[in-house]
Amino acid sequence: MVALGLGAAVVFTNFASAAVPEATGEQVVTESIEVSGVFDGANKRFIGGGALGDGGQDEGQDALFELADGATLQNVILGSPAADGVHCSGSCTISNVHWEDVGEDAATFRGTNATVLIEGGSAASGTDKVFQDNRGAGGSVTIRDFEVSDFGKLYRSCGNCSTQAARTVTISNIIATAPGGTLAGVNTNLGDKVTLDGITIVGDDISLCDRFEGNDTGDEPTKIGEGPDGTSCVASNVTGP
Repeated sequence: MVALGLGAAVVFTNFASAAVPEATGEQVVTESIEVSGVFDGANKRFIGGGALGDGGQDEGQDALFELADGATLQNVILGSPAADGVHCSGSCTISNVHWEDVGEDAATFRGTNATVLIEGGSAASGTDKVFQDNRGAGGSVTIRDFEVSDFGKLYRSCGNCSTQAARTVTISNIIATAPGGTLAGVNTNLGDKVTLDGITIVGDDISLCDRFEGNDTGDEPTKIGEGPDGTSCVASNVTGP
């Protein structure tokens, strides 16, 4: 593991347009980079190598970046292969990070009372999930000023984790370009709630939300509905087909 803890304070800017910037360099990552504090990649491209270079969809892969509780990752481009992207062990901020080709997942969230903020950036070619939410009780996830294209689900609240909880997510100022499956998958029976606001859909229809019956047994969760229901899925200011 490579431990990196850079900086203390940082001023963030919201990004209304998330075009991937030109990479300032490239680094091959063969062991997960551990981040505490603030890590600013200065728009360098990071790609997986060695054990992180498989590029497949197998579960249980390691991440290119492991973020400690309270860490910030910013101004980073994740190229291909990207392994399991970014792991947050608790609260974290991911600012202006671009996934050129999502690996297993772009980012996975864990921890109890964890507050996660995704601001700016983009993700493309996410065969399944972009953001996987495995958090315990408390906290929230906010995804804002983000662009996504060619994806399965932008956000998924874990449907079959051994420890489950009601999870809250806000998704705002998003440009979603087809092909795409759904912006959010939530577990209605577990008390999940997603609030979507300022959503622009480009191309064919993309579901705003899919509603599931989650479980803690590891079984594949059952889809029980689609679209806003005013309780587990609330949407406003949506444009597109």
